[in-house]
Amino acid sequence: MALLTKKDLKLITDPLSDNNPITIQVLGICSALAITAELKPSIVMSIAVLFVMGVGNVVISLMRNIIPSKIRIIVQLVVVASLVIIVDQVLKAFQYELSKTLSVFIGLIITNCIIMGRFEAFALANKPWRSFLDGVGNALGYAVILVIVGFFRELLGSGTLFGIPVLGDPIGSPETGPTGIYAFGYENNGFMLMPPMALIIVGLIIWVQRSRNKDLIED
Repeated sequence: MALLTKKDLKLITDPLSDNNPITIQVLGICSALAITAELKPSIVMSIAVLFVMGVGNVVISLMRNIIPSKIRIIVQLVVVASLVIIVDQVLKAFQYELSKTLSVFIGLIITNCIIMGRFEAFALANKPWRSFLDGVGNALGYAVILVIVGFFRELLGSGTLFGIPVLGDPIGSPETGPTGIYAFGYENNGFMLMPPMALIIVGLIIWVQRSRNKDLIED
């Protein structure tokens, strides 16, 4: 028996495009605005959400038959909060400076609508394996958008990727002056580093996505 059936595969592929949690479901927008000024925090946040959603969906699925319906939201919050604490402690242990950059936004994973939505809509009604795939798929869909937004904001706003200059040196030396494309008069766009620009980039992604797939356009 194949490890991934066609239905299982769709749990991973659909959130990447046709059912993306950010661009289609319009969830998790806050982190897309707040932590995408640089690519590295965008990737770390994506990995954190991938861990929380993947493991969290499995835990909720395993407990689905013993969770009283009246307290299911409380149980879900306890599960996601426990996983977020693990992520936070690992970051503080191995990437302390980055953990300070992400600061409160790691904690806000607890209230991320994508995670709570998948717990409620999928994990409570499906077996662990399919719940795991659903969590991974939605986390990857979330990650794709964060990485795209972080890439363009850092590249065009700072001229760097992962803090490494890739467009040249805007100052250079007294002898040579600016190097790379800065030598032709290019200047970094400081507006790209402001939160509204993240919303504009997400809007452009939505526009491109819907222009390529007319089925996503509502009548």
